[in-house]
Amino acid sequence: MSLPTLTYDAATDRPREECGVFGVRGADEAAVLCAFGLHALQHRGQEACGITSYSEGRFHSERHLGLVGDHFTDPQRLAGLAGAMSIGHVRYSTSGGAALRNVQPLYADVRGGGVALAHNGNLTNARALREELTNLGAIFQSTSDTEVILQLAAKSRKTKAVDRLIAALRQVEGAFALVAMTNDKLVGARDPLGIRPLVMGELDGAVIFASETCALDIIGAAFLREVEPGEMVIVTDDGIESRRYAPETPARPCAFEYIYFARPDSVIDGVSVYEARKRMGQRLAEETPAEIDVVVPVPDSGMAAALGYAETIGKPFDLGIIRAHFAGRTFIQPTQAKRDLGVRRKHSANASVLKGKRVLLVDDSIVRGTTSKKIVRMVREAGATEVHFRSACPPITHPDFYGIDMPMREELMAASHDPEKMRALLEVDSLGFLSVEGLYWAVRGEARNDARPQLADHYFTGDYPTRLADRDRAQSNKDTQLSFLVDA
Repeated sequence: MSLPTLTYDAATDRPREECGVFGVRGADEAAVLCAFGLHALQHRGQEACGITSYSEGRFHSERHLGLVGDHFTDPQRLAGLAGAMSIGHVRYSTSGGAALRNVQPLYADVRGGGVALAHNGNLTNARALREELTNLGAIFQSTSDTEVILQLAAKSRKTKAVDRLIAALRQVEGAFALVAMTNDKLVGARDPLGIRPLVMGELDGAVIFASETCALDIIGAAFLREVEPGEMVIVTDDGIESRRYAPETPARPCAFEYIYFARPDSVIDGVSVYEARKRMGQRLAEETPAEIDVVVPVPDSGMAAALGYAETIGKPFDLGIIRAHFAGRTFIQPTQAKRDLGVRRKHSANASVLKGKRVLLVDDSIVRGTTSKKIVRMVREAGATEVHFRSACPPITHPDFYGIDMPMREELMAASHDPEKMRALLEVDSLGFLSVEGLYWAVRGEARNDARPQLADHYFTGDYPTRLADRDRAQSNKDTQLSFLVDA
Protein backbone atom coordinates (compact mmCIF):
# COMPACT_ATOMS: atom_id res chain seq x y z
CA MET A 1 0.00 0.00 0.00
CA SER A 2 1.43 3.37 -0.96
CA LEU A 3 1.53 5.86 1.85
CA PRO A 4 -0.08 9.28 1.59
CA THR A 5 1.99 12.43 1.58
CA LEU A 6 1.54 15.37 3.95
CA THR A 7 0.07 18.37 2.15
CA TYR A 8 -0.10 20.99 4.92
CA ASP A 9 0.27 24.44 3.37
CA ALA A 10 3.12 25.92 5.42
CA ALA A 11 3.14 29.16 3.46
CA THR A 12 -0.32 30.17 4.68
CA ASP A 13 0.21 28.63 8.14
CA ARG A 14 -3.46 27.75 8.40
CA PRO A 15 -4.99 24.50 9.52
CA ARG A 16 -6.70 23.17 6.43
CA GLU A 17 -10.04 21.50 6.52
CA GLU A 18 -11.73 19.57 5.51
CA CYS A 19 -14.53 18.91 3.02
CA GLY A 20 -18.14 19.78 2.39
CA VAL A 21 -21.05 17.51 1.47
CA PHE A 22 -24.45 18.19 -0.02
CA GLY A 23 -27.36 15.96 -0.98
CA VAL A 24 -30.89 16.48 -2.30
CA ARG A 25 -33.82 14.18 -3.10
CA GLY A 26 -37.14 15.07 -4.65
CA ALA A 27 -36.21 18.11 -6.74
CA ASP A 28 -36.27 18.69 -10.47
CA GLU A 29 -32.72 19.23 -11.69
CA ALA A 30 -31.29 18.13 -8.36
CA ALA A 31 -27.74 18.48 -9.67
CA VAL A 32 -28.27 22.22 -10.22
CA LEU A 33 -29.26 22.66 -6.57
CA CYS A 34 -26.27 20.51 -5.64
CA ALA A 35 -23.92 22.78 -7.61
CA PHE A 36 -25.29 25.86 -5.84
CA GLY A 37 -24.96 24.16 -2.47
CA LEU A 38 -21.36 23.16 -3.17
CA HIS A 39 -20.58 26.71 -4.23
CA ALA A 40 -21.70 27.90 -0.77
CA LEU A 41 -19.46 25.24 0.78
CA GLN A 42 -16.43 26.07 -1.38
CA HIS A 43 -14.55 27.41 1.65
CA ARG A 44 -14.42 23.86 3.01
CA GLY A 45 -12.37 22.57 0.08
CA GLN A 46 -10.91 24.16 -3.03
CA GLU A 47 -8.91 21.37 -4.62
CA ALA A 48 -11.62 19.18 -6.11
CA CYS A 49 -15.36 18.83 -6.53
CA GLY A 50 -17.82 16.25 -7.72
CA ILE A 51 -21.52 15.57 -8.24
CA THR A 52 -23.32 12.25 -8.73
CA SER A 53 -26.99 11.99 -9.68
CA TYR A 54 -29.44 9.18 -10.33
CA SER A 55 -32.17 8.84 -12.94
CA GLU A 56 -33.82 6.12 -15.01
CA GLY A 57 -31.82 3.29 -13.52
CA ARG A 58 -28.41 4.93 -13.95
CA PHE A 59 -25.91 6.85 -11.83
CA HIS A 60 -24.33 9.86 -13.54
CA SER A 61 -21.09 11.31 -12.20
CA GLU A 62 -18.78 14.26 -12.82
CA ARG A 63 -15.61 14.62 -10.74
CA HIS A 64 -12.95 17.25 -11.30
CA LEU A 65 -9.88 18.88 -9.83
CA GLY A 66 -10.51 22.56 -9.19
CA LEU A 67 -13.35 24.82 -8.06
CA VAL A 68 -17.07 24.31 -8.38
CA GLY A 69 -17.36 27.40 -10.58
CA ASP A 70 -14.76 26.01 -12.96
CA HIS A 71 -16.79 22.89 -13.74
CA PHE A 72 -20.44 23.13 -12.74
CA THR A 73 -21.68 26.33 -14.35
CA ASP A 74 -22.12 24.86 -17.83
CA PRO A 75 -25.84 24.07 -18.34
CA GLN A 76 -24.98 21.29 -20.78
CA ARG A 77 -22.74 19.56 -18.24
CA LEU A 78 -25.39 19.87 -15.53
CA ALA A 79 -27.99 18.51 -17.95
CA GLY A 80 -25.91 15.35 -18.14
CA LEU A 81 -26.39 14.94 -14.38
CA ALA A 82 -30.09 14.19 -14.74
CA GLY A 83 -32.46 13.17 -12.01
CA ALA A 84 -34.34 14.24 -8.91
CA MET A 85 -31.64 12.91 -6.55
CA SER A 86 -28.04 14.05 -6.32
CA ILE A 87 -25.10 14.24 -3.92
CA GLY A 88 -21.97 16.35 -4.12
CA HIS A 89 -18.64 17.02 -2.46
CA VAL A 90 -15.97 19.70 -2.28
CA ARG A 91 -12.59 18.52 -1.17
CA TYR A 92 -9.38 19.70 0.33
CA SER A 93 -6.95 16.79 0.30
CA THR A 94 -5.28 16.33 3.64
CA SER A 95 -3.12 13.23 3.36
CA GLY A 96 -5.08 11.35 0.71
CA GLY A 97 -3.56 13.27 -2.16
CA ALA A 98 -5.19 15.40 -4.84
CA ALA A 99 -5.38 12.72 -7.55
CA LEU A 100 -8.63 12.46 -9.49
CA ARG A 101 -9.17 8.92 -8.20
CA ASN A 102 -9.64 10.37 -4.70
CA VAL A 103 -12.22 12.96 -5.76
CA GLN A 104 -15.68 12.27 -4.37
CA PRO A 105 -18.45 11.16 -4.50
CA LEU A 106 -17.07 7.64 -4.75
CA TYR A 107 -19.22 4.96 -6.35
CA ALA A 108 -19.36 1.18 -6.06
CA ASP A 109 -21.56 -1.59 -7.40
CA VAL A 110 -22.52 -3.86 -4.52
CA ARG A 111 -24.95 -6.71 -4.13
CA GLY A 112 -28.40 -5.27 -4.71
CA GLY A 113 -27.33 -2.14 -6.62
CA GLY A 114 -25.01 0.85 -6.69
CA VAL A 115 -23.99 3.13 -3.85
CA ALA A 116 -22.47 6.62 -4.15
CA LEU A 117 -20.88 8.19 -1.09
CA ALA A 118 -19.45 11.58 -0.10
CA HIS A 119 -17.74 12.03 3.25
CA ASN A 120 -16.32 14.80 5.41
CA GLY A 121 -13.98 13.86 8.25
CA ASN A 122 -11.36 11.25 9.02
CA LEU A 123 -11.52 7.68 10.21
CA THR A 124 -8.94 7.10 12.92
CA ASN A 125 -8.85 3.32 12.36
CA ALA A 126 -8.87 3.46 8.55
CA ARG A 127 -5.42 1.97 8.04
CA ALA A 128 -6.13 -1.06 10.21
CA LEU A 129 -9.45 -1.64 8.47
CA ARG A 130 -7.89 -1.20 5.04
CA GLU A 131 -5.19 -3.77 5.75
CA GLU A 132 -7.78 -6.22 7.04
CA LEU A 133 -9.95 -5.73 3.94
CA THR A 134 -6.96 -6.06 1.62
CA ASN A 135 -5.98 -9.30 3.31
CA LEU A 136 -9.50 -10.56 2.60
CA GLY A 137 -9.09 -9.78 -1.09
CA ALA A 138 -10.56 -6.27 -1.38
CA ILE A 139 -9.17 -4.20 -4.26
CA PHE A 140 -8.97 -0.47 -3.52
CA GLN A 141 -9.21 2.11 -6.29
CA SER A 142 -8.19 5.12 -4.16
CA THR A 143 -6.10 6.06 -1.14
CA SER A 144 -9.17 7.61 0.48
CA ASP A 145 -10.50 6.42 3.82
CA THR A 146 -13.95 7.07 2.36
CA GLU A 147 -13.47 3.96 0.26
CA VAL A 148 -13.01 1.95 3.44
CA ILE A 149 -16.68 2.65 4.25
CA LEU A 150 -17.74 1.47 0.79
CA GLN A 151 -15.63 -1.68 1.06
CA LEU A 152 -17.06 -2.50 4.48
CA ALA A 153 -20.58 -2.01 3.14
CA ALA A 154 -19.84 -4.26 0.16
CA LYS A 155 -18.42 -6.97 2.45
CA SER A 156 -21.46 -6.95 4.75
CA ARG A 157 -23.78 -9.96 4.65
CA LYS A 158 -26.83 -7.71 5.10
CA THR A 159 -29.24 -7.71 2.19
CA LYS A 160 -30.40 -4.08 2.25
CA ALA A 161 -28.13 -1.18 1.27
CA VAL A 162 -28.96 0.89 4.35
CA ASP A 163 -28.25 -2.07 6.64
CA ARG A 164 -24.90 -2.52 4.91
CA LEU A 165 -24.02 1.12 5.50
CA ILE A 166 -24.99 0.82 9.15
CA ALA A 167 -22.83 -2.28 9.49
CA ALA A 168 -19.92 -0.32 8.00
CA LEU A 169 -20.39 2.70 10.25
CA ARG A 170 -20.43 0.50 13.34
CA GLN A 171 -16.90 -0.62 12.49
CA VAL A 172 -15.30 2.75 11.82
CA GLU A 173 -13.96 5.21 14.39
CA GLY A 174 -13.26 8.91 14.22
CA ALA A 175 -15.20 11.83 12.78
CA PHE A 176 -17.49 11.88 9.80
CA ALA A 177 -20.55 13.42 8.23
CA LEU A 178 -21.64 11.68 5.06
CA VAL A 179 -24.29 11.63 2.38
CA ALA A 180 -24.97 8.48 0.38
CA MET A 181 -27.26 7.58 -2.47
CA THR A 182 -28.71 4.30 -3.72
CA ASN A 183 -31.10 3.90 -6.62
CA ASP A 184 -34.07 4.82 -4.41
CA LYS A 185 -32.71 6.36 -1.20
CA LEU A 186 -30.84 9.43 -0.02
CA VAL A 187 -28.98 8.90 3.26
CA GLY A 188 -27.34 11.30 5.69
CA ALA A 189 -25.33 10.18 8.72
CA ARG A 190 -23.18 11.78 11.40
CA ASP A 191 -20.50 10.28 13.63
CA PRO A 192 -21.55 9.18 17.14
CA LEU A 193 -20.02 12.26 18.80
CA GLY A 194 -21.19 14.78 16.22
CA ILE A 195 -17.64 16.02 15.66
CA ARG A 196 -18.38 16.95 12.05
CA PRO A 197 -21.55 18.96 11.28
CA LEU A 198 -24.51 17.91 9.13
CA VAL A 199 -27.89 19.63 8.76
CA MET A 200 -31.22 18.88 7.10
CA GLY A 201 -33.32 21.28 5.06
CA GLU A 202 -36.43 21.35 2.88
CA LEU A 203 -37.25 23.10 -0.37
CA ASP A 204 -40.64 22.65 -2.05
CA GLY A 205 -40.90 19.12 -0.69
CA ALA A 206 -37.32 18.13 -1.49
CA VAL A 207 -35.15 16.98 1.42
CA ILE A 208 -31.61 18.31 1.63
CA PHE A 209 -28.49 17.43 3.61
CA ALA A 210 -25.56 19.84 3.87
CA SER A 211 -22.43 20.40 5.93
CA GLU A 212 -23.57 23.92 6.87
CA THR A 213 -26.73 25.99 6.89
CA CYS A 214 -25.19 28.50 4.45
CA ALA A 215 -25.69 25.86 1.73
CA LEU A 216 -29.42 25.82 2.53
CA ASP A 217 -29.58 29.61 2.45
CA ILE A 218 -28.09 29.91 -1.03
CA ILE A 219 -30.92 27.87 -2.59
CA GLY A 220 -33.67 29.31 -0.38
CA ALA A 221 -34.23 26.08 1.57
CA ALA A 222 -35.68 26.05 5.07
CA PHE A 223 -33.61 24.62 7.90
CA LEU A 224 -35.29 21.58 9.47
CA ARG A 225 -32.83 20.31 12.08
CA GLU A 226 -29.37 18.95 12.74
CA VAL A 227 -28.68 15.33 11.97
CA GLU A 228 -28.09 14.00 15.45
CA PRO A 229 -24.79 12.38 16.48
CA GLY A 230 -25.01 8.64 15.81
CA GLU A 231 -28.09 9.06 13.61
CA MET A 232 -28.75 7.92 10.06
CA VAL A 233 -31.59 9.62 8.19
CA ILE A 234 -33.07 7.78 5.19
CA VAL A 235 -35.18 9.62 2.60
CA THR A 236 -37.42 7.62 0.26
CA ASP A 237 -40.69 8.05 -1.62
CA ASP A 238 -42.42 6.99 1.60
CA GLY A 239 -40.93 9.83 3.62
CA ILE A 240 -38.14 10.32 6.15
CA GLU A 241 -36.94 7.57 8.47
CA SER A 242 -34.52 8.09 11.37
CA ARG A 243 -32.39 5.21 12.62
CA ARG A 244 -29.89 5.37 15.44
CA TYR A 245 -26.90 3.19 14.61
CA ALA A 246 -24.87 4.06 17.73
CA PRO A 247 -25.82 4.53 21.39
CA GLU A 248 -26.57 8.06 22.54
CA THR A 249 -23.56 9.76 24.10
CA PRO A 250 -22.75 13.39 24.93
CA ALA A 251 -21.89 15.27 21.74
CA ARG A 252 -18.41 16.68 21.08
CA PRO A 253 -18.73 19.13 18.16
CA CYS A 254 -15.47 20.39 16.69
CA ALA A 255 -14.30 23.64 18.29
CA PHE A 256 -12.58 24.74 15.08
CA GLU A 257 -15.87 24.85 13.21
CA TYR A 258 -16.74 27.84 15.38
CA ILE A 259 -13.24 29.32 15.39
CA TYR A 260 -12.30 29.09 11.74
CA PHE A 261 -13.78 26.54 9.36
CA ALA A 262 -17.50 27.25 9.11
CA ARG A 263 -18.73 30.23 7.15
CA PRO A 264 -19.67 33.14 9.45
CA ASP A 265 -23.29 33.13 8.28
CA SER A 266 -23.78 29.46 9.22
CA VAL A 267 -25.48 28.17 12.36
CA ILE A 268 -24.02 25.07 14.03
CA ASP A 269 -25.90 23.24 16.78
CA GLY A 270 -28.07 26.30 17.28
CA VAL A 271 -25.12 28.71 17.58
CA SER A 272 -24.50 31.53 15.11
CA VAL A 273 -20.88 31.17 13.99
CA TYR A 274 -20.57 34.93 13.49
CA GLU A 275 -21.91 35.74 16.96
CA ALA A 276 -19.66 33.10 18.54
CA ARG A 277 -16.59 34.61 16.86
CA LYS A 278 -17.60 38.08 17.90
CA ARG A 279 -17.97 36.88 21.51
CA MET A 280 -14.50 35.33 21.25
CA GLY A 281 -13.18 38.81 20.55
CA GLN A 282 -15.18 40.33 23.40
CA ARG A 283 -13.86 37.82 25.90
CA LEU A 284 -10.35 38.12 24.47
CA ALA A 285 -10.45 41.88 25.14
CA GLU A 286 -11.42 41.26 28.75
CA GLU A 287 -8.75 38.60 29.27
CA THR A 288 -5.86 40.26 27.39
CA PRO A 289 -6.19 44.08 27.46
CA ALA A 290 -3.63 46.37 25.82
CA GLU A 291 -3.01 50.11 25.42
CA ILE A 292 -3.48 50.52 21.67
CA ASP A 293 -4.86 52.92 19.07
CA VAL A 294 -6.51 50.63 16.52
CA VAL A 295 -7.71 47.02 16.25
CA VAL A 296 -6.87 45.37 12.93
CA PRO A 297 -8.12 41.92 11.85
CA VAL A 298 -5.96 39.46 9.97
CA PRO A 299 -8.37 38.80 7.10
CA ASP A 300 -10.65 37.12 6.69
CA SER A 301 -11.05 34.79 9.65
CA GLY A 302 -10.07 37.38 12.25
CA MET A 303 -12.79 39.83 11.25
CA ALA A 304 -15.60 39.04 13.69
CA ALA A 305 -13.30 38.54 16.69
CA ALA A 306 -11.49 41.82 15.97
CA LEU A 307 -14.81 43.63 15.79
CA GLY A 308 -15.84 42.19 19.15
CA TYR A 309 -12.49 43.18 20.66
CA ALA A 310 -12.70 46.77 19.34
CA GLU A 311 -16.28 47.27 20.53
CA THR A 312 -15.40 45.99 24.00
CA ILE A 313 -12.46 48.37 24.53
CA GLY A 314 -14.00 51.30 22.66
CA LYS A 315 -11.20 51.65 20.10
CA PRO A 316 -11.44 51.92 16.30
CA PHE A 317 -11.75 48.78 14.18
CA ASP A 318 -10.05 49.30 10.82
CA LEU A 319 -8.76 47.35 7.83
CA GLY A 320 -5.03 47.75 8.21
CA ILE A 321 -4.39 44.58 6.20
CA ILE A 322 -5.96 43.99 2.80
CA ARG A 323 -6.30 40.44 1.50
CA ALA A 324 -5.81 39.64 -2.18
CA HIS A 325 -8.44 36.98 -2.85
CA PHE A 326 -6.94 35.79 -6.13
CA ALA A 327 -3.29 35.47 -5.12
CA GLY A 328 -3.19 31.72 -5.62
CA ARG A 329 -1.51 29.11 -3.48
CA THR A 330 2.04 29.96 -2.46
CA PHE A 331 3.47 26.62 -1.39
CA ILE A 332 4.07 25.56 -5.01
CA GLN A 333 6.74 28.23 -5.54
CA PRO A 334 10.12 26.65 -6.35
CA THR A 335 12.41 28.65 -4.10
CA GLN A 336 12.32 29.79 -0.49
CA ALA A 337 12.75 33.41 -1.59
CA LYS A 338 9.57 33.20 -3.65
CA ARG A 339 7.75 31.41 -0.83
CA ASP A 340 8.65 34.28 1.48
CA LEU A 341 6.82 36.60 -0.90
CA GLY A 342 3.68 34.51 -0.41
CA VAL A 343 2.39 36.57 2.50
CA ARG A 344 2.73 39.81 0.54
CA ARG A 345 0.92 38.25 -2.40
CA LYS A 346 -1.99 37.36 -0.10
CA HIS A 347 -1.87 40.27 2.37
CA SER A 348 -0.93 43.90 1.89
CA ALA A 349 -0.41 46.52 4.59
CA ASN A 350 -2.70 49.54 4.50
CA ALA A 351 -0.21 52.18 5.66
CA SER A 352 -2.85 54.90 5.99
CA VAL A 353 -4.36 52.93 8.89
CA LEU A 354 -1.13 51.65 10.45
CA LYS A 355 1.40 54.47 10.28
CA GLY A 356 2.19 56.02 13.65
CA LYS A 357 -0.31 53.79 15.45
CA ARG A 358 -0.16 51.26 18.25
CA VAL A 359 -1.74 48.36 16.39
CA LEU A 360 -3.43 45.28 17.83
CA LEU A 361 -3.74 42.41 15.35
CA VAL A 362 -6.45 39.79 15.87
CA ASP A 363 -6.27 36.41 14.13
CA ASP A 364 -8.28 33.24 14.61
CA SER A 365 -5.26 31.15 15.69
CA ILE A 366 -1.50 30.68 15.61
CA VAL A 367 -0.31 27.37 14.20
CA ARG A 368 3.40 27.39 13.36
CA GLY A 369 3.69 31.16 13.63
CA THR A 370 5.52 31.60 10.34
CA THR A 371 2.86 33.67 8.60
CA SER A 372 2.02 35.58 11.79
CA LYS A 373 5.64 36.70 12.09
CA LYS A 374 5.72 37.89 8.46
CA ILE A 375 2.50 39.84 8.92
CA VAL A 376 3.90 41.50 12.05
CA ARG A 377 7.01 42.59 10.16
CA MET A 378 4.87 43.89 7.31
CA VAL A 379 2.79 45.97 9.74
CA ARG A 380 5.93 47.43 11.36
CA GLU A 381 7.39 48.28 7.97
CA ALA A 382 4.16 50.16 7.21
CA GLY A 383 4.91 52.47 10.13
CA ALA A 384 3.21 50.98 13.19
CA THR A 385 4.92 52.16 16.37
CA GLU A 386 3.82 49.08 18.35
CA VAL A 387 2.37 45.75 17.27
CA HIS A 388 0.35 43.59 19.66
CA PHE A 389 -1.01 40.19 18.63
CA ARG A 390 -4.11 38.36 19.88
CA SER A 391 -5.34 34.87 19.03
CA ALA A 392 -9.09 34.31 19.21
CA CYS A 393 -8.54 30.73 20.36
CA PRO A 394 -6.33 29.09 22.99
CA PRO A 395 -2.76 27.99 22.15
CA ILE A 396 -2.76 25.02 19.75
CA THR A 397 -0.59 22.38 21.39
CA HIS A 398 -1.88 19.11 19.87
CA PRO A 399 -2.46 17.99 16.26
CA ASP A 400 -5.80 16.88 14.86
CA PHE A 401 -6.70 13.41 13.57
CA TYR A 402 -10.31 14.03 12.53
CA GLY A 403 -10.00 15.57 9.08
CA ILE A 404 -8.09 18.80 9.71
CA ASP A 405 -4.70 19.07 8.07
CA MET A 406 -2.27 20.64 10.52
CA PRO A 407 1.37 19.95 11.45
CA MET A 408 2.59 17.34 13.87
CA ARG A 409 3.00 18.44 17.45
CA GLU A 410 6.69 19.31 17.21
CA GLU A 411 5.84 21.89 14.52
CA LEU A 412 3.12 23.62 16.54
CA MET A 413 4.56 26.81 17.97
CA ALA A 414 2.67 26.66 21.27
CA ALA A 415 3.65 23.03 21.86
CA SER A 416 7.34 23.93 21.99
CA HIS A 417 7.39 27.44 23.45
CA ASP A 418 5.81 29.28 26.36
CA PRO A 419 3.89 32.51 25.63
CA GLU A 420 6.86 34.78 26.38
CA LYS A 421 9.11 32.84 24.01
CA MET A 422 6.37 32.96 21.38
CA ARG A 423 6.09 36.72 21.86
CA ALA A 424 9.80 37.12 21.24
CA LEU A 425 9.76 34.86 18.19
CA LEU A 426 6.82 36.74 16.70
CA GLU A 427 8.57 40.06 17.44
CA VAL A 428 5.47 41.63 18.99
CA ASP A 429 5.12 43.98 21.94
CA SER A 430 2.54 41.73 23.58
CA LEU A 431 0.87 38.42 22.83
CA GLY A 432 -2.42 37.06 24.16
CA PHE A 433 -4.66 34.04 23.69
CA LEU A 434 -8.28 33.35 24.47
CA SER A 435 -8.59 30.95 27.40
CA VAL A 436 -10.31 27.57 27.07
CA GLU A 437 -12.97 28.83 29.49
CA GLY A 438 -13.38 31.93 27.33
CA LEU A 439 -13.85 29.78 24.24
CA TYR A 440 -16.64 27.82 25.90
CA TRP A 441 -18.28 31.04 27.04
CA ALA A 442 -18.17 32.40 23.50
CA VAL A 443 -19.60 29.28 21.88
CA ARG A 444 -22.47 28.80 24.28
CA GLY A 445 -23.23 32.50 24.78
CA GLU A 446 -24.50 34.24 27.85
CA ALA A 447 -28.00 32.88 27.31
CA ARG A 448 -26.66 29.31 27.33
CA ASN A 449 -24.77 29.38 30.61
CA ASP A 450 -26.74 26.42 31.88
CA ALA A 451 -25.86 24.26 28.88
CA ARG A 452 -22.11 24.02 28.54
CA PRO A 453 -21.39 21.81 25.53
CA GLN A 454 -18.30 19.64 25.67
CA LEU A 455 -16.44 20.51 22.51
CA ALA A 456 -13.84 18.47 20.69
CA ASP A 457 -11.13 20.73 22.12
CA HIS A 458 -8.14 18.39 21.87
CA TYR A 459 -6.13 21.00 19.93
CA PHE A 460 -5.76 22.93 23.19
CA THR A 461 -6.24 20.28 25.90
CA GLY A 462 -4.97 16.99 24.44
CA ASP A 463 -8.35 15.44 25.35
CA TYR A 464 -9.08 13.46 22.19
CA PRO A 465 -12.73 12.41 22.03
CA THR A 466 -12.10 9.01 20.44
CA ARG A 467 -9.52 6.29 20.28
CA LEU A 468 -6.67 7.01 17.83
CA ALA A 469 -6.04 3.46 16.71
CA ASP A 470 -3.91 4.16 13.66
CA ARG A 471 -1.85 6.84 15.43
CA ASP A 472 -1.22 4.57 18.42
CA ARG A 473 -0.30 1.68 16.19
CA ALA A 474 2.12 3.82 14.19
CA GLN A 475 3.76 5.06 17.37
CA SER A 476 4.09 1.55 18.75
CA ASN A 477 5.75 0.50 15.49
CA LYS A 478 8.02 3.56 15.71
CA ASP A 479 6.63 4.79 12.43
CA THR A 480 7.82 8.39 12.50
CA GLN A 481 5.71 9.31 9.50
CA LEU A 482 2.48 8.56 11.39
CA SER A 483 1.21 7.28 8.08
CA PHE A 484 -2.45 6.71 8.90
CA LEU A 485 -4.97 7.45 6.21
CA VAL A 486 -6.62 10.82 6.18
CA ASP A 487 -9.14 12.10 3.72
CA ALA A 488 -11.58 14.89 4.33
